[in-house]
Amino acid sequence: MLNPELFLNQNVFNEDVEKQPTRDGFGKGLVKAGEKNKNIVALTADLKESTRIEEFANKFPERFFEVGVAEQNLITIAAGLANSNKIPFASSYATFSPGRNWEQIRTTVCYNNVNVKIIGAHAGLLTGPDGVTHQATEDLALMLSLPNMKVVVPVDYYEAYKATLEIAKINSPCYLRLSRPKIPVITTEKTPFEFNKIQTFWISPNPQVTIIATGSMVYYSLIAAQQLEKQGIETEVINCSTLKPLDKEEILKHFKITKAAVTVEEHQTHGGLSSLIANLITTNFLIPQEIVAIDDTFSESGDPEELLDKYGLNTDNIKKAVLKAISRKKQ
Repeated sequence: MLNPELFLNQNVFNEDVEKQPTRDGFGKGLVKAGEKNKNIVALTADLKESTRIEEFANKFPERFFEVGVAEQNLITIAAGLANSNKIPFASSYATFSPGRNWEQIRTTVCYNNVNVKIIGAHAGLLTGPDGVTHQATEDLALMLSLPNMKVVVPVDYYEAYKATLEIAKINSPCYLRLSRPKIPVITTEKTPFEFNKIQTFWISPNPQVTIIATGSMVYYSLIAAQQLEKQGIETEVINCSTLKPLDKEEILKHFKITKAAVTVEEHQTHGGLSSLIANLITTNFLIPQEIVAIDDTFSESGDPEELLDKYGLNTDNIKKAVLKAISRKKQ
């Protein structure tokens, strides 16, 4: 069942569940953060409306910078502002930032450990019709590998809002990964959010497998958990919104109970959540891990749901992974 302690949306399993883009939550959160701290500034690379930084620009025009289609400049200017005691939020599509300007992020931001917030919108397969050139499915690997970088993937609108406020307080480079379309709202205004902490969204008396998911894939993991419960298979679903630093000790507590893991992410198999968990398992104690992710391939243009089906990121594949993890545990 849904964890009653987290005040989750009780309509999440309904067909008419409320849906909102995570980028909208970021936009609202940035305005709120800007009201609280006059040192917060915003930059974008000709994507003011698409990345939802427009409301901040309209309210604080003197604190907004449009750099045009020049993502390398976007980051170097942001680094300069951070060195001048500002807190810059630099927004673009994830395929361009960090995709196009990774070297600038590495050298001017992370190497110098300056307080730049990098907003990667339109990430993953849910970018859909825009096709492979705009579907960032490798961005987590790029950002997780960078020293000093913190990485957050909000599960929905409300968590994106809260995460924006939280990273504004952290004196460190941060990457916030956002989706383009409307996705189911799982949390509520009352749901707590704490940077670097996992949350168990679905609980069972005797879970056989820990499903640990991030971003948009948490919703499909909850659907899978509910369906499996009806078949007599108990699981738990963890929302892992902070990928770096990873809440290792708490995750290991869950693994010691279930002794099996399934990782679910809208990202390549290599370099994302599944790699983080595999590293955690191999350096602590071995349990079977099944991976639901994009299997080392480029995607194509299409409806988001169709793409999730084609590349194996749907409810059925999550259920199959759970059953396989259980069978491996028994072996």
